Amino acid sequence: MLSRSLVQGFARIAVAAATFGFTLSSAAAEQVNIYSYRQPFLIEPVLDAFTEETGIETRVVYASKGLVERLEREGRNSPADLVLTSNTSNLMQLVDKGLTQSVDSKVLEENIPAQFRDEEGQWYGLTTRARLIYASKDRVKPGEITSYEELADPKWKGRVCTRSGKHPYSLSLIASMIAEHGEEKTTEWLKGVKANLARKPQGNDRAQVKAISEGVCDLSLGNSYYFGKMITNEEEPEQIEWAKSVNLVFPNQDDRGTHMFISGAAVTKHAPNRDNAQKLLEFLSGEQAQYLYAEKNFEFPVRPGVERSELIQEYMGEFKEDDLSLTEIASYVPAASKLVDEVAFDF
Repeated sequence: MLSRSLVQGFARIAVAAATFGFTLSSAAAEQVNIYSYRQPFLIEPVLDAFTEETGIETRVVYASKGLVERLEREGRNSPADLVLTSNTSNLMQLVDKGLTQSVDSKVLEENIPAQFRDEEGQWYGLTTRARLIYASKDRVKPGEITSYEELADPKWKGRVCTRSGKHPYSLSLIASMIAEHGEEKTTEWLKGVKANLARKPQGNDRAQVKAISEGVCDLSLGNSYYFGKMITNEEEPEQIEWAKSVNLVFPNQDDRGTHMFISGAAVTKHAPNRDNAQKLLEFLSGEQAQYLYAEKNFEFPVRPGVERSELIQEYMGEFKEDDLSLTEIASYVPAASKLVDEVAFDF
C-alpha cells in the first residue's frame, strides 16, 4: 500500500500536470512554474533568455485577476513556484495570506535596493514606475507645479482630473503622504485635491491624459509608463496626440522625491521547485533581464546602474525617487482608504 505522503506527492504532480499541461513522465524535468499577472509580451523574452542560460523550462499561467485566490484554494497542492505581479498590492496580499516564503539571497540583496524588497525576503521588486503629474502644455507653465502637495492649492480649482481614490495607485500615494505628513495634514490635503477636481474621479490613467488633451482639466496623476504606451501607440494614434498635449512633472524633486511603485515577484509557500524559483528571481535581477523586462513596458529597472530604454531617457531622464520603504507605505494603506471614505473623495 502506498504511504499517505507518497499519495499526496502524486496528487501534487497531477495538479501540476493539469494546470501547466505537461505529462507525468516529464514532471521531473528541470522547470519552474509561474503564476503571472504580467502579460506574455512582457515576460516571455526574459523567460526565454533564462531557459537558454540555465536549461530550466518555464511554464506560465497568465491571468489579469484571481491568482492570489487560486493559490489560496490550491494550498500545499499548488504547482506554482513563483508569482509575478504588476503592483505592490498583490505582493502584500500574498504575504498577508501566508502564501509566500522567505528567500535569503546575497544576489538579490545586492541587486535590489532595500526600499524595493521585503525586509524578510518575502517579495522582491523587479521594475519600478513613478507616479507623475501630467500637466497641460498649453495651460500650465513649466515649473508652475512641482509637488503633490500643490495639487491642493486653490489656484487649481476645477483643473484636476484623477482616477478613483480607492484604486491601489491612489491609495499608495495617499499612504505615502500619511507617512510624510501624518493623517491630519493628509486629510486636509485630500480635501483640497477634491475641491480642485474638474469632474468626479473616473477612468484609468490614460483617460486622465485624454481629458487634459480635450480641455476638461489641466493636471492629472498617472504612472510614468503610460506615457510610453501612449506616445508609441500607432494602432490608436489619438493616444499619441494625448501624450503630446502634456508635460511630465516628477514631483517633490526638492525634498523627498517622486513616489514609486513596483512590479515584483514572490516565491510561493509550497513551491515544488523552490531552488529553480530562486534562480529565476536572481536572473530577473541581473543586468540583461532588468533591461529587457523594464524596456518592454517603459518601466525603470529596479537595479541601479542598468541602462534605461531610449524613450525613457529621452522623455524622463534622471530624477530623485522617494526612498521610503514600500512596506512602510503599505502599512498606511488602511488609513488611506479610511480617509478616502471620510472626505467622500469619489463622490
